[in-house]
Amino acid sequence: VRWMMYWIVFALFMATETITDLLISWFPFYYEIKMAFVIWLLSPYTRGASLLYRKLVHPTLSRKEKEIDTYIIQARERGYETMVRFGKRGLNMAATAAVQAAAKSQGALAGRLRSFSMQDLRSIPDE
Repeated sequence: VRWMMYWIVFALFMATETITDLLISWFPFYYEIKMAFVIWLLSPYTRGASLLYRKLVHPTLSRKEKEIDTYIIQARERGYETMVRFGKRGLNMAATAAVQAAAKSQGALAGRLRSFSMQDLRSIPDE
C-alpha cells in the first residue's frame, strides 16, 4: 500500500512537473528542491507520499468516485465500439487490397501464360 501511494503521488508530481518545469525552472535551487521533494516522498521516516495521498489525493478520489466510474464505463463502451469499427474498416481495406492484387496479378499471370503457350507452339516441329 505504501508503494502504491508513492507511485500515485509521484505520477501526479511528474504530470504537474512537466508544466511547471517550463514556467519556473529559472528559479534558484529549483532542481535541488525537486530532488529534496522526491526524497521526502520516498523516505520511510517522513512518509511524505503517504501524507500527501491521505490528505489530498484520497479525499479527492473519494469525492469524485461516481464520476470516475461513469467515465471508465463510457471509455470501455467507446473503446469497444471503436475497435469494432476499426476492425471492420481494416477488414474491408484488406479485402479490397486482396481483390485488387488478385485482379492485377491475374492479368500478369495471363500474359505470362500466353507467352509460355506461344513458346510451346513454336517449339513443336512443323510436320
